[in-house]
Amino acid sequence: MTQVQIKYKFPNKREQAEFFSTLKARIADYFEANNTTRYGDWRMVLKTIAMLAIFFVPYGLMVSGVVSATWGMYLLWLVMGFGMAGIGMGVMHDANHGSYSRKKWVNRMLGKTSNLVGAQASMWKVQHNVLHHTYTNVQGADDDIRPPAKLLRFSPHAKYYKIHRFQHLYAWLFYGVSTLAWVISKDFVNLFNYKKRGLIKGKKRFRKEFISLLGWKGFYFFYILVLPMLILPVPPAFVVLGFISMHFITGITLSIVFQTAHVVPQAAFPLPDEQGKMKDHWAIHQLLTTANFKTRRWVSWYIGGLDYQVEHHLFSHISHIHYRKISKIVARTAKEFNLPYHRLPSFRSAIKAHFQLLKELGKGPQPAMG
Repeated sequence: MTQVQIKYKFPNKREQAEFFSTLKARIADYFEANNTTRYGDWRMVLKTIAMLAIFFVPYGLMVSGVVSATWGMYLLWLVMGFGMAGIGMGVMHDANHGSYSRKKWVNRMLGKTSNLVGAQASMWKVQHNVLHHTYTNVQGADDDIRPPAKLLRFSPHAKYYKIHRFQHLYAWLFYGVSTLAWVISKDFVNLFNYKKRGLIKGKKRFRKEFISLLGWKGFYFFYILVLPMLILPVPPAFVVLGFISMHFITGITLSIVFQTAHVVPQAAFPLPDEQGKMKDHWAIHQLLTTANFKTRRWVSWYIGGLDYQVEHHLFSHISHIHYRKISKIVARTAKEFNLPYHRLPSFRSAIKAHFQLLKELGKGPQPAMG
């Protein structure tokens, strides 16, 4: 198991711990009463087939020559962008959290679907499972609010630059190229960064990760770029254009879904005290730093239940197919303990809230939030 070198500690206050113990008991009762498990079922299998098909069927139609018109191929690249995002949100996300199946080998195998679309699963697990899910919205610990470019400011505790005055306008461009940067360089940057921070220990593991990274990247860029350049009756520049367009759709989709869960005015940005102690119990911290949004059922299906981010952060070991049902239990228990349960009324309002916070954070250094 990854050993985290960050020294922040969450208190185990009795009254706060009681909330989480009560909630866990009620969630367990729900599964027992409904005679089901916390894992995925046939619905996850169908979703996996659908998401993989949305990505690989258009690819197959191109390289097989079934679709040869330039405009048709470009549309297929765009469809692949939605497929890639769907694989990330609806398949590999559950698998890499260990909630897709009770069988570990199934989770490992389907977790590798992220490798198939260019993002190394092992690096994602460190950034997302370890850092983001433990230290949500904590500046310096949660890599999800620490973008690689200084052009974006996601926390009131992050260093301010004058260019941030316009981030609410240009952030969307960076979102569009985020997965492109991820597959090209971010995995490598993270590998060396996590080794330096003690998140990847030992020369043997580092060497294994590096070789795996090279192998998967080589495979990805060969089938997604080199092979189409060799086969398709179009200039290489057109293939590159399609590739970039595909990633732009994926990047925008993923960024909007994840940013509206944490980088909104409703979410807090807590900091530890001088001794590295956080103010609240970990579960309370998740309630304070995370927000849901209401959306249509088909949208919820496509985005892997991530409109229920509160439930996901509290119970990431539970498959997202159960979030809608258990959300009622979480909301009721939070209310009973007089705790916040953030839920924005629509996806549109969530995007608007994110836009507003980006604009607010671009005005300059501000008093601490949360």
